[in-house]
Amino acid sequence: MCFKEKNVKLPEVDTSDHSFRITTQETVDDLMDSIGHVGLLNLPLLLEKKSRYIILCGFRRIEACRRLERLDVKARILDSDTKKLECARYAITDNAFQRPLNLIEKSRSIRMLSNFFSDHRRLSQEMSILGVPCHESIIAKIKDICSFSKPLQNSILSESISLAMALEIHKMSKDVKDGFVKLFNVLKLSINKQREIVTLIKEIALREDIPMAEILEGLHLKRILNDEDIDKNQKTRKIRSYLKQRRFPAITRAELAFEEHRENLKLGAGIKLIPPDNFESPAYIFKFSFKDLNELKNLKKIFDSLIENPSLKKILG
Repeated sequence: MCFKEKNVKLPEVDTSDHSFRITTQETVDDLMDSIGHVGLLNLPLLLEKKSRYIILCGFRRIEACRRLERLDVKARILDSDTKKLECARYAITDNAFQRPLNLIEKSRSIRMLSNFFSDHRRLSQEMSILGVPCHESIIAKIKDICSFSKPLQNSILSESISLAMALEIHKMSKDVKDGFVKLFNVLKLSINKQREIVTLIKEIALREDIPMAEILEGLHLKRILNDEDIDKNQKTRKIRSYLKQRRFPAITRAELAFEEHRENLKLGAGIKLIPPDNFESPAYIFKFSFKDLNELKNLKKIFDSLIENPSLKKILG
């Protein structure tokens, strides 16, 4: 790298040009404390462009100096004819050797390099050379997430929304996207439960011929999400139950009727009656638990009496 060091007036630094920004971190309080006490140890790298300078490395350092009301900043300056590929490499390397890059930062790096390497295999090699190992199969998945909405990106970083679900949600309309981001940020669900809820809402929308946003913005979901008297696990159970009831009303009615009749049977601890999945089969299962022959004999008496129980007859139709 060929550069010169010089003091640059801060107003001459174009802080609006984020062409080479990798970092997602925006807070600078820690840097302000450090720079205020010991000065700027790692100089920013700038690209000279006529009467202004473009930041390649050091966005937060420049911002910290600006907030400290510094008039100028010492920086490393690259010549204006430095190739863009070299600029991209400097930006990625500077960040990668400070810390592991998160998914959004990797995505920004990939998007930056994809201007020069269209082949994912070559991109993967280049990323590894620059200190960001990234398999070509991952490149295909994360290349575009840096262009997602800011709330969705933040949800990926906080792990409130899995990458797989974020890729699906991104394709949806803005109001639906925002609705799922809000929902999942509150509930903090596993990927399987996220997928279940998205599927249920999609199917309800199709079944009732209404927009998905109408379900997400419905009063019932809002009441559950805004209920401060229940924790996120209780909210999750209530929301899943509500969506299942709305999606499968016939199954829900069958489940409620079964539970009522099963309760009337007063089975006790040693006998369980298990219904068929989604009541799609006529086959029910009785399960017996016993420690010795006497317990088994007692269970047999109970079972014999169940045969004539009206509630069992109602269950079996």
